[in-house]
Order: sequence, then structure tokens, then C-alpha cells
Amino acid sequence: MATGETPSSIFAPWSDRLRHAAIILLAAGLALTVLVAFGQLPLPLAAAAFVLIVAAALVPWQIHNGSASPGDIRTEDPVEAAAVNAIVAGIPDPAVLLDRAGRVIHLNAAASQLAPALRKNELAQFALRSPEIVAALREAIATTQPRRATYLDQVPVDRWMELVITPVPVPTRFGGVDKCMLMTFHDLTPLRRVEEMRADFVANASHELRTPLAALSGFIDTLQGPAKDDPKARERFLSIMQAQAKRMARLIDDLLSLSRVELSAHVRPDTMVDIVPIIRQVVDGLEPLARERQVEIEVDLPEPPVTIAGDREELLRLFENLIENALKYGASGGKVIVSLSTVVPAKAGPADAVPEYRVTVRDFGPGIAPEHLPRLTERFYRVDVGDSRAQGGTGLGLSLVKHILARHRGRLLIESVPRQGATFTACFPQGKSPEVA
Repeated sequence: MATGETPSSIFAPWSDRLRHAAIILLAAGLALTVLVAFGQLPLPLAAAAFVLIVAAALVPWQIHNGSASPGDIRTEDPVEAAAVNAIVAGIPDPAVLLDRAGRVIHLNAAASQLAPALRKNELAQFALRSPEIVAALREAIATTQPRRATYLDQVPVDRWMELVITPVPVPTRFGGVDKCMLMTFHDLTPLRRVEEMRADFVANASHELRTPLAALSGFIDTLQGPAKDDPKARERFLSIMQAQAKRMARLIDDLLSLSRVELSAHVRPDTMVDIVPIIRQVVDGLEPLARERQVEIEVDLPEPPVTIAGDREELLRLFENLIENALKYGASGGKVIVSLSTVVPAKAGPADAVPEYRVTVRDFGPGIAPEHLPRLTERFYRVDVGDSRAQGGTGLGLSLVKHILARHRGRLLIESVPRQGATFTACFPQGKSPEVA
């Protein structure tokens, strides 16, 4: 025996069949020795019996060993092989491989995160207690046919999930084939939310258009009837009809603009534009509204050009929405400040510390309650429905701002404290092209 070798290291390479044969021979040798020692069996007969036992124990192993190449000798169940585990682990969705009894063989990290109670070699139905999952799993095991189930997972948040159970034929240790069950989970929540948003959008748009249409229809009937010969009433009603028609036109215009921006959301603008004159143009255009609301607009813009990759018309719409909102809803503060600065995001590390341009619009009005801030960019969401409609708002302004910024690879920051005003900041990454539109 070489130095450092132990009996365990010598016998470790032996196959299961050879180890079993060695144990049988050892037991048989001890038994025959005892019989010869006590005179119960003659020595020649004992030797012949031992030879027969050796042949019976070793010849089948030698035949099996000679007929199989070393690469074909399997020392583990193929279902438990590392390759199967790697395949399950590589599936991007949560995936669990079960045996025919429903016990977990393999599961990936996504499945562990989805259902922390899942454990290897334990029944999956104990960890996945949804009735839809249990029913589909039982049917799949009983019929070895694919099954699908949709269920609502309410922990920790509401999520719609789809379970797909697929029978997978896997070779067994002794050359047969067993049907394992591969469970994969797909998150349907984004699709469900898109469907809900689409339904809400159609309902809200219909409602927003129906109100001015009803007003126009009513006043037309009145002008054709009782107020036909009343000049004062006719003048007042025509003024109201004009305001309602403008409201409808603006709503349709916002809807079309939002559709255009969403349609080209994946295409980043490649024309370099100077945003300083765009902001000045918007401020000049809103001066009449500022005088009407008795609000002073303070502008703090740099003299040198500030260029970004952008769409001029969309940027005009973006700044118009932000400044007009400040004039309408923050009028009680008497002042609106529009400024432009260069800032390095605080969360950026040294390697990715890319400066960005920030256009800030601040008002000193009543401010916005914290519970409303996360939803301000939703379509048709209003803090005060009556006040918004009275101001001529469509409920789409900030949603349009968010989508325009997304197309320009920017972001919108909203800060507000009740009774201390609100601050809306449009952040743009810096551009590098020398051409300016």
C-alpha cells in the first residue's frame, strides 16, 4: 500500500456490484472457516463450495463490466444529474422539476423566490397551496398530459400567474424512461394591467368627450328653441359652446400627441436642439395667461446654448404643459420660477457619473398631498376633478410629459409639500453632437 493511501481510497473506485460481491465472499469465507474448524465440513468440500460461491458472485459482475464501456457506467440517477439541474436552473421563468409522486427534484432560483416553501425531495403541493395549482398538478400526474392553470397570487402583492405543467420523459438508471413533471410559472400581471389600463382609458376618454358634447348639444337645442330671438342669451350660450369646443379640441389634440409619442417611444431623437430658446418661446407664449392669473414668471437660464438630442415640437409641448400647470394650479403663490442647471445624479458612481440637464418649474401655490404624487402621471388622473376641469385641463398633460421624457431617455422628478408649492423637474442626458437644429 502506497504511503498516504487508506482502505477507503482503495475501495472507493469499486462499483456497487463489485462491493456487494466482496461482501458476499467475505461472509461466505467466514462461514466455511467456522464449519471446517468445528469439523462440520471437510476441507476439500469447503474449498469446492467457496470456488462455486466466488464464481456465482464475480462472473455476473465481470460480464456486466465487460459489456459496458467505462463511459456507459452510471453511478447516479440521470434525473439527478448535474445537466438536468443546469437546464432547470437556466430557465428564466420560475421552474420546478417533479417526479411522478409530485416531489421536487430540481428548482431554480426564480422558483425559490416565488415560493420559498419549496424544498427538494418534498411534495410540491404542500408548498403551493393554491387550489388551482393542486388540481392541475394532480391531473397532470394522473394523466401524464400537459395542464395549464391561471391563479391569483396575493402574497406579498397581487399577481396574476399562469402555471404550465409539461410531462418530460427522462431516462432512468436501469435504461427505462420515466415521466417527470416540469412546472413553469409565467407572470401575467403586466398583460392584465395593460388590459385594465386600456379599458380605463377608453372609459375615461369617452366620459371626457361626452361631457362637452352634451353641453354643446344642449345649448344648440336651446338656441334653436327658446333662446332663438334672445341676443343676450345667444351671446352667452355661444361663448360657453366655444369654450366646450376648445376643450374637446384640446383633449383630442392631447390624445393624438400621446399616441404619436408612444408610437415612436422606441426611437430616440437624433437631432440636436438648443432647449434654452425653446423654454423662452414657451414662457413668452404664456405671458398673457400669467398676466390673467396675476402670476410673475422668473426665468433663470444660461446664456450659452444647452443642446440635447431631442424633438423640438415635443419639447415645446413638454415645457408648455409644465409651465402652464404651474400658472394654473399654483396661481395663488403669485410667482413661478423656471430654471435650467447641470447636475450630476447623486446615485451615480465615479465610473458612470454622467451630468444631466435639469429644467425646473417651481410654483408657490397650495402644493400637492403626498398620496397623490405617485399617480400624477397617470392618464386622466386629477387631484381635484372639479378644479382641473374649471382650469380647462384634460388630465393628460403630465402623462404626455412623462412619455416625451421617456422617448428622450430622460425622467421626471416631482416634489411637493402642502401649502409650500410644487416643483416639477425634467431631467435630460447631455448630448454630444455639434449640429444644432
